Amino acid sequence: MAETTLFILGATGDLTSRLLLPALEQLLALEPERDVRLVGVGRREVSDDQWRDRVREAFGDGQAPAAARLADSTTYLQADIGSADGLRTILGSAQGRPILYFAVPPAIAQASCEAMTDVEVPSGTILALEKPFGTDEASAHAFNQTLARLVPENQVFRVDHFLGQSILLDLIGVRFANRVFEPVWSADHIESVLIRYDETLGLEGRAGYYDKAGAFTDMLQSHLLELLSVVAMDSPASLAERDLRDATAAALRATRVWEGDPIRASHRARYTAGEVNGHRLPSYTDEEGVDPARNTETLAEATFEVCTARWAGVPFTLRSGKAIEPAVKEIALTFRPVRHLPEQFRGEAASNVLRFSFGPDTMSLRLNVHDGSHPFDLKATELDADLGVGSPRAYAEVLSGILDGDATLAVRGDTAEQCWRIVAPILDAWRSDQVPIDEYPAGSSGPTDWPAL
Repeated sequence: MAETTLFILGATGDLTSRLLLPALEQLLALEPERDVRLVGVGRREVSDDQWRDRVREAFGDGQAPAAARLADSTTYLQADIGSADGLRTILGSAQGRPILYFAVPPAIAQASCEAMTDVEVPSGTILALEKPFGTDEASAHAFNQTLARLVPENQVFRVDHFLGQSILLDLIGVRFANRVFEPVWSADHIESVLIRYDETLGLEGRAGYYDKAGAFTDMLQSHLLELLSVVAMDSPASLAERDLRDATAAALRATRVWEGDPIRASHRARYTAGEVNGHRLPSYTDEEGVDPARNTETLAEATFEVCTARWAGVPFTLRSGKAIEPAVKEIALTFRPVRHLPEQFRGEAASNVLRFSFGPDTMSLRLNVHDGSHPFDLKATELDADLGVGSPRAYAEVLSGILDGDATLAVRGDTAEQCWRIVAPILDAWRSDQVPIDEYPAGSSGPTDWPAL
């Protein structure tokens, strides 16, 4: 009997085929000894053979032997996850510990969890849920109360695959394991922090979700604030689940909109027609399924402050956009100038910048060195380190934690509520049109009149 049964609720959906199943194949290639049973669950009538074909297709060519065996043995269960009877059927078919992965829209996942309160949930059951977690602080709190009636907090995995990004784990290693960086990781030495995730992709047919969410809720409210919490946290006693999540939660509790002014501290824009990577994109408002009246932004930028002794006065700017070229995906820490530059140096002493870039993962450090043409001429140079392919394994890292029951890389309930609390002033200002929605051509780097990053 398998130790664990992984139920994918919403088995025939895009998330399952595009992310979850490929991540599972990656994980089994790395850890072929894993003992897991896979069951796809959905309301549609699908035969076991049809489901197995879907799994094999998602696993791709050259799949690992362990993945091939799983694809041959997986089964499909037709059930209504919104009803207590359907959930009893699902949980009753588990072998070993049940894991319910809700690969469904958040509203459906929440309704299913509410229905589960009338079901006897087996001890050890794990619930894995995709963002967003609620629509504001109050709804996130109410959802957390529902989940607390079902299983302990450390058995709830609020999935944010950005926490599985290997570059984030590289950053933690660089910061805490190197004397050259650990003592200077504070406002005494760091002038500003930029967390940026611009991509060349446009809407890609996701209007049903994206046009209601926009770049701010889709990226800044969740992914990028979670990255901020890791950059800004104080040193935890260990990297175990409780210590690490306590440290990141404390950083978020201290985070506020910069200078308390959501109008000056935020910008929003959406793309107009243009060309990205040789492909012509229509204006966002002309994309299929988009309602122009919603004023949905495709580029969001906001600045925050972490009000602690370590970080007070340092702006943390978060930015993410679609149809942006070049695609810049990085965490950049800019250091303060040296206190005194001896006379007779020539040329500009550029700020030192420590930069972590996503997939392929790299780290670079900008330093000022001798130019070579004059004894005291200066020039800036970059020291680069290749940290590997990185991000393709992010979902596999998260899935590994779920299967192990290790919630270190999951979002804790209080953290989910804090993220909504942090962004509420900006969302309120945007809803009341106190912040204009600017435009930028697809394929550009964004509005030209925004302050330089």
